[in-house]
This record gives sequence, structure tokens and C-alpha cells, in this order.
Amino acid sequence: MCSLTTSTARRFLGRAFATALAAALAAGIPTAARAAASAPHPTHATTSSAQASCGVLASGASATAEAAVNAACSQIGVWYSWGGGHGATPGPTYGYYDGSDPDSMHDDERLGFDCSGLMRYAYYRATGKDLLNGTANDQFHTSKAAARFSAGQGTGPLVPGDLMFWGSGHIHHVAMYLGAGQMVEAYESGTHIRVTPARTGGDYAGAVRINPTGAPTPPPADGGTVFETWGTGVRTHSTPSVRSAVVDTFAGPTQVSVQCQEHAETVTADGYTNDAWSKLTDGSWLTNIYVKGPAWLPGVPDCGGDSPAPPSGGSKAHQTWGTGVRTHSQPNVNAAVVDYFAQPTTVNVVCQTHAQQVTADGYTNDAWSKLTDGSWITNIYLKGPAWLTDVPTC
Repeated sequence: MCSLTTSTARRFLGRAFATALAAALAAGIPTAARAAASAPHPTHATTSSAQASCGVLASGASATAEAAVNAACSQIGVWYSWGGGHGATPGPTYGYYDGSDPDSMHDDERLGFDCSGLMRYAYYRATGKDLLNGTANDQFHTSKAAARFSAGQGTGPLVPGDLMFWGSGHIHHVAMYLGAGQMVEAYESGTHIRVTPARTGGDYAGAVRINPTGAPTPPPADGGTVFETWGTGVRTHSTPSVRSAVVDTFAGPTQVSVQCQEHAETVTADGYTNDAWSKLTDGSWLTNIYVKGPAWLPGVPDCGGDSPAPPSGGSKAHQTWGTGVRTHSQPNVNAAVVDYFAQPTTVNVVCQTHAQQVTADGYTNDAWSKLTDGSWITNIYLKGPAWLTDVPTC
């Protein structure tokens, strides 16, 4: 898996040793020194040949994209580390256990990058701007895209520096195309950043070319933000409810322009439950379940609808703060992500408990709040005291 809660990654920034090493790496410490700092390098003997094969292998890329390729290639041989590369400033950081893969259990000892952390770092070095701060799924939906390519187009139209993505319904991996059918990637725990033949089978989802100016691509003339649907037979409705009139039916994945989103009717379909709906530029509504991206779409404004009213049993409405805040299936940052708040959001809190201690954005707290949808959020991102005075213990 190659996704990350940005706020979670910040808990590793408190390690002075990690910070010092990350700064040193950014300044250009040789590969051998990097390897020695993190762990013995089992493939050190082949590092030189691997580095020689990593670079701009075809023409047609912008100077910015070529610089991003060179930045990514400069990290050949560095550890893959789940959550690595997502500190306050792009660069290698220690990772953490992903909760499922035994190979990830030592990622908190490995200074490196996960897949999206490497892409973030590469374009930061190329532009001086933190264009791609987020998960692989966030990067797939970036507003900085100059062009997008479908999975069916393969590598034919790609040039060095284009980002390749994998995932069905939710993007879980990203790599950078080099040209000549090759790519560079941070693949999985227990491996090092590598060059490998570009894969376009399985759940390959397509590619994105980053705007070489580092500026957001202008929105569609109708004012929406372009997303892609997934699934077949997906319907849009006249109001944000599956019981309202059907406006359109998408036989397969389709690009749609989203104006805004709001919380409305809760829908359960294809293994997902979500109450977020997107309003399209034709005035119809589509449940966010069938829009590729997190449950609450990043960069899309709220239509102005209110959060669902608290149940009569008496949950308490509280406001979140910060951006990119996630809720989890358990009171633990390693648990599955349930929802994503791109901006401050009103949530309804049922109760709170002491659980995993979290350090983020200068705060440390072990209090977690349970929301009315059953998900959990660390109290760090709820406005108010560390232990909410108006909320009972679970």
C-alpha cells in the first residue's frame, strides 16, 4: 500500500536525528552514506549500475519534468519506507508500520520514501514548490495536471516525468515514467527505490503530466473541477438522494465537472458507505462513492449544505481545524481511513476515549472522539481542549 495521512507523518518530525539526516540528504550526501545511515544495504554492489540506468531516457519532456526525473533518480538505492517523505518539507523521513505487511514492521527504522513521498520530493526539487503534498490518490487528482492519459493509452503518449498510477476506485501507487518503457518507483516495504519496466496491466489507472510552471491548470470553462467516475451503470440524480429522478447514466468511467459537494443522504454501495454528494455542472448530483478520490473530494468547496443533524440521542457538534484531516475506523492512525476533510468541517461527536497517542502540528494527545458514522478522529484536530468537556467517555 502506498498512501499516507499527511498529519500522521508529522509525528516523525520530532526526531532530531531524522531531521538532521533528512537535511543532509537533501544537501547531497552520497548514496553509500545514505545507506549506511538507515540500514545495511543488501544491494549496494549493484547500486552503480542501477543508477546508470535511471535518467531521462526519451525526448519530449519539459525542463521541469527532466529535473524531476533527475531528482527521483538521485534517490536510487534509498529505502522504501511506508509514510516516508511526508514531513513538513519534502525529503526522506522515517516511516511506520502499515498495520498489515510484516515487511513494514521495520519502516520506523528506515529513512526513505513511500511512492507518493518520492514523487512529492522530485517535483519539489524541480520547481521549488511543494506541488504534490498528499497521497498517491491525491496526486492522481491534482489540480496541477497539464494532461491526463487513460490506462488504455499505455505508455505511447508518455514522456519522462509523467506520473503513472495504479488503483481501481482508489489510487494506491504512483511511479515516474523515464522513457524507453522504464519507470522509477518506491515500490514496497523491504525494497529500495528502483528502476523497473513500466507496468500497464492489472489495475493500472493512467498517467498525469504535471504542469511545468507549477501552476494549477485553469478549471473548465463551466467552473467545475474535473474528476473521473468508476464503475458501470452509475447514475446522477436531480437531488442528492438515490430516490430522486435519474438525470444521466454512465455506462463506464466518465469524466465529470464537479462544482461543489455537500453532506446529504447516506449511501451504501459496492462496499463503501458515504453521505457526501457532488453537484455537477449540469445541476445533477452524484454520490461521491463513484467519484475517484477520497470520500470528501480535495479542492472542491462545500455547497453550503449543513452536516446531518445530531441524533436525538445527543451527539455534540464540534468543528475541525487544519486541512487534509482524516478519520479512521479505529482510534489509531494506522487504521483504515474512513473520511477526509479537505478543510475545516463540522462533525458530530458521540463520545471520546483515551487510545493511541498522536503527535501532530505541535500537539500531543491520546484522546480520540467517536463520530456518529462510527469513525474516529484524534482530538488534536478538534477545536477545544484536549479532552472535550461536553462529550462523555465511550
